[in-house]
Amino acid sequence: MINIDAHNHVKGKSIYLDDIQELQGTLYALPFDATVAHAKIVSINLESALNAHGIETILTAKDIPGENQIGGIIPDEPLFADGEVHFRGQVIALIIGKSEHHCRQAAKLIKVVYEELPIITDAREAQAKNKLIMPPRSFTLGNTSEVWSTCDYVFEGKTEVNGQEHLYIETQGAYARPKEDGSIIISSSTQGPTAVQRMVARVLGIPMHKIEIDTVRLGGGFGGKEDQATPWAVMVALASQLLHKPVKMAMHRMDDMRMTGKRHPYSADFKIGLTKDLKIIAYEVTHYQNAGAAADLSPAVMERTLFHSTNAYYIPNVLAKAYSCKTNLPPNTAFRGFGGPQGKFVIEAAIVKAAESLGINPAVIQKANLVVDGNELSYGQILQQTEAHHTWDECMNSFQYNLQKERVETFNATNSRFKKGLAVQPICFGISFTNTMMNHARALVHIYHDGSVVVSTGAVEMGQGVNTKLLQIATETFGIKPSSVRIESTNTLRVANTSPTAASAGADLNGKALQMACNALLDRLKAVANQDFENATIAINDEVIYANDLKTEVTWHQLVTKAFTQRVALSENSHYATPTIHYDKTKEKGHPFAYHVYGTAIIEVTLDCLKGVYNFDSVNIVHDFGKSMNATIDNGQIEGGLVQGIGWMTLEEIIYNDQGRLVSNALSTYKVPDIYSVPKQINIKHLDTAGHELAINKSKAVGEPPLMYGLGAYFAIRNAVKAFNPNVDLAVNAPYTPEKVLMDLYKKA
Repeated sequence: MINIDAHNHVKGKSIYLDDIQELQGTLYALPFDATVAHAKIVSINLESALNAHGIETILTAKDIPGENQIGGIIPDEPLFADGEVHFRGQVIALIIGKSEHHCRQAAKLIKVVYEELPIITDAREAQAKNKLIMPPRSFTLGNTSEVWSTCDYVFEGKTEVNGQEHLYIETQGAYARPKEDGSIIISSSTQGPTAVQRMVARVLGIPMHKIEIDTVRLGGGFGGKEDQATPWAVMVALASQLLHKPVKMAMHRMDDMRMTGKRHPYSADFKIGLTKDLKIIAYEVTHYQNAGAAADLSPAVMERTLFHSTNAYYIPNVLAKAYSCKTNLPPNTAFRGFGGPQGKFVIEAAIVKAAESLGINPAVIQKANLVVDGNELSYGQILQQTEAHHTWDECMNSFQYNLQKERVETFNATNSRFKKGLAVQPICFGISFTNTMMNHARALVHIYHDGSVVVSTGAVEMGQGVNTKLLQIATETFGIKPSSVRIESTNTLRVANTSPTAASAGADLNGKALQMACNALLDRLKAVANQDFENATIAINDEVIYANDLKTEVTWHQLVTKAFTQRVALSENSHYATPTIHYDKTKEKGHPFAYHVYGTAIIEVTLDCLKGVYNFDSVNIVHDFGKSMNATIDNGQIEGGLVQGIGWMTLEEIIYNDQGRLVSNALSTYKVPDIYSVPKQINIKHLDTAGHELAINKSKAVGEPPLMYGLGAYFAIRNAVKAFNPNVDLAVNAPYTPEKVLMDLYKKA
């Protein structure tokens, strides 16, 4: 089944937030934000702006009827700055007018007097000054301090990895319309409708049942709309509630980039110890996470960094520590991988440091330490059904790694201006929300008496194809045609108390709930059918009833009609909660993941040593899909995740100056991969496995894991630089932009 949105996307008929037909009298909202990174607000003069043509009102913290607070994990983030600002881009007021143009003109008339305060933009500086979002956390396994003396080799180093702009095609936005008795409906471009509902209730001071959040689809999210879609929806809801009029906001790209958080930048220190046979027996890492000015999702992101600090390797003695550091930047947030890529980057850098020091190929160390069944990870989970060695061996053999390596070495020996680099990138990524209580979902299914079906779940479609997979589940379970089923928008009145569509768990959680609902309905229909085919085994295929594998004259429509006339329930609401998972934060031990996804990639790059620019020749991947229920969609996720990871590692450099101003604030200054940046060849091979019972139809989650393959792009480029300048001591600082590459090519040893 192709992506069910494909035809409407191509024709331009798909409805996004800004395509919703506006009600007469709709007003427009524009956030007015701080121009300094840290300051006390001495005064705000709104008079001239309020009197400007087309302006309805301007809202500030004093206009909030409930709490001026939208912090989720930690309540430390006001909706509107009140008395003090903590980052450039923090919203101080909301301008409401008859058009966006009127609002922008009025914004020029607002006068704010600041008393500026010291600014911190660096995570290590924040940690040194004890500016932390929360206390540090540590994961331990074995005892590193006792084994350093037994290591034959010990290496230490430091890494830096920058953030990443989400750059979803559809910017942040929301549209609120008042209903009767003080209730309100909000169309929100959000990955977390329930989170929006909860915060609107808090700020407006009304119960959640008076708030309806509806999301048809997103034009991309990548984590940037898990938590950070919330403030904009709350703002328009507040304006709509106070003015009793519809209010809309669709953010300008540069406003969105300036005001929203990014993937978290990390700085890290590592120490790694190996034996003579290259077994890693000790690893210590300290992560410094740049959280920005408020918690947002930083505590959870930091936790997943710790969970993935050893990537696909078994290390018996581990000490992983992380600080969430408070700086005067926009609060950083979820991004595909959710802290996992930052953790994996450091262990890969540590292995490369060891390999370069020992004069060997990093792949030798990587392979020697891959996880196997029965290995315990630093957080206590015992691995089962591991596929690390399986994907590695299949990748090496299928894509003839040894021949490719020889070809690269021959090329480098016979070329002076151009050098090739080759890197291998294994991955192991846990699937589940690491907050156990978030691993649940519901599905509501109605069969109408004409045989048509409507499905509602908590899953949000954002281009990843989850609605297509849900349609597959419904049609395959019932044995009916796709045209008989409609996937409804995500709506908090139809399906309540949802977890966000994130953590690669959207299809698993919502798909399992949908499967349960469909099977419950199917059992009722089979019981009705058995009235005519006593004790027969009933099946439905292509909307025709089969009894004991024999085709009958009874159709799906006829069966549904009969059930309806007998007053059989044709609606079902099912609940699914992932079994087996648990985690005890007091001990930092447990079984937080339903299963892990494995894979291995080989990345080849060609570097122009005169210019510092590079092209990726090929990326060859063997990936653990389980039993993929839609190979076309899953391959698309691999390709997209890979290129997004490569972009993060190579081109996408976020730059703030020391005053906390975003310098890379537009697509002219922030570079994302275009068609010329994509590897010339991307070859994907599906690993032949049994899949996992906790994956929907044994089809493993595929949203986040492939981004991690992009890490290998950094080390492939590094190897090409080393081929040109073999004795140079290279720092580990991503992204590896052409500017940095050029400087390293001619850096003196």
